[in-house]
Amino acid sequence: MGSNPCPVSNQHGKQANEEGYQAEVEEVRLGKLSVVSVSQRAVTTLPVFLTLPESEGMKWYSGFGKRGIELRSSCTYVSESIMKAMVVFALMLIFGVFSADLPFSSAQTIFNVLDYGAKADGKTDDSNAFSAAWKAACSAATQNPTVVVPRSKDFLVYPLTFHGPCKSSNISFQVIGTINAPSSPSVWRGRNSRRWLIFHGVTGLLITGNGTFNGHGSEWWDLSCTDHPNMAGCATVIPMALNIISCKQSTISDIYTIDSAKFHVVVNQSSDILVENVHVTAPESSPNTDGIHVELSQNVLVNNSVIATGDDCVSIGELSSNITVSYITCGPGHGVSIGSLGKYGNSVKVEDIHVKKINFKGTTNGVRIKTWQIGLGYVRNISFEHITLESVKNPIYIDQNYCDINGTRGNCEPKSTGVHISEVTYDDIVGTSSSNTAINLNCSQSVACTGIHLSSIKIESDKSGKQVISECTNAHGTNSGVVQPKSCLQS
Repeated sequence: MGSNPCPVSNQHGKQANEEGYQAEVEEVRLGKLSVVSVSQRAVTTLPVFLTLPESEGMKWYSGFGKRGIELRSSCTYVSESIMKAMVVFALMLIFGVFSADLPFSSAQTIFNVLDYGAKADGKTDDSNAFSAAWKAACSAATQNPTVVVPRSKDFLVYPLTFHGPCKSSNISFQVIGTINAPSSPSVWRGRNSRRWLIFHGVTGLLITGNGTFNGHGSEWWDLSCTDHPNMAGCATVIPMALNIISCKQSTISDIYTIDSAKFHVVVNQSSDILVENVHVTAPESSPNTDGIHVELSQNVLVNNSVIATGDDCVSIGELSSNITVSYITCGPGHGVSIGSLGKYGNSVKVEDIHVKKINFKGTTNGVRIKTWQIGLGYVRNISFEHITLESVKNPIYIDQNYCDINGTRGNCEPKSTGVHISEVTYDDIVGTSSSNTAINLNCSQSVACTGIHLSSIKIESDKSGKQVISECTNAHGTNSGVVQPKSCLQS
């Protein structure tokens, strides 16, 4: 999986080739290297990117576009020989060496939703056009077919599932325009009101394009039972926006998702997934609008994203392992959370979760683990490292006493059950707290937290002259280096 994002600078230009196509030429510079790439299409110009790595150890997603080349970098591994072949092919295009008689030139690889009947007026239901374009791309016997949602267009799409597996080992969904969910909850009656857009059972999926998924969730928020538990007819089932379910070796990058009715991006029952360069926005008051939620999944990297919502910026659910969350700007929101876990008394298995290089600003929580009292199982091998805090209410927080009494959290009676939390490291966490309690390790009286380690912690109050404290309940572990406020861990 990838690490840091690649800085690039772009120069754009347009030219017409010998066949009269409109071609967009883009020079992409990275480090000391540069190369020009070309994309062409008779009706819609599709930008295509070709980048060269400044150093080795990069991963490339690649494929041939319709009478053009399409190379997209996620800054993360391909053989040098393949890379050279891609560059040669690009140069062939640029200098007119490419021949229309090559055997793969006639295979369709671009599937523009406009060509399948989409009206793009923001009012007409374009679901059938999107479904048809996907089915055509998914069944295409070509390398890297690409569904295109063109720029400067608004599409209304009702709940829809894009099914795999597909014939190609890689398939792209490029959103350059805006995809809108129905705004009125009444429209969802008789439809899947749990999820808006689903990609199911796809391997080698790339969702990208700098476009926007607009969930239009405001009317749902007003009906939420979470915020209105005593309201007659409040909604308990609310749609989540972009769902990746049972997918493998797939990427979501460079997209914007705004105002989802519930979770914005969901990774469920999937493996080897990269989510990077994603922007998520919803009002601070919007309920349950988690930015990115991962559950029942393995080998997931959430990287280099900006998230501002009414709930967790990133949340990690049950049966998840080997999850890394890094280089995230979070706020407003409820921080980065593992949980909640064990709500139905089930056995929890969450391990190898690593959260690093997070900047929290004005959030309710910083790094949090939350489990229900009645849960079983374990959360283990967790690390929170290199965290900065700016006016965060609960900077370091474990809550093993999560409960719901008459629709209200808290005031839980002791239980004999609990999820065992162990081997959790907090290292290099600095900044300010907006509450008096900067470290709160509220562990179960029945199932203690063990193997907790605090190192290089320096948290101060955001109010001049005020002091912050740490509070622990049945939390056991060790300290090293500076720990401020003073640690309350038991040995």
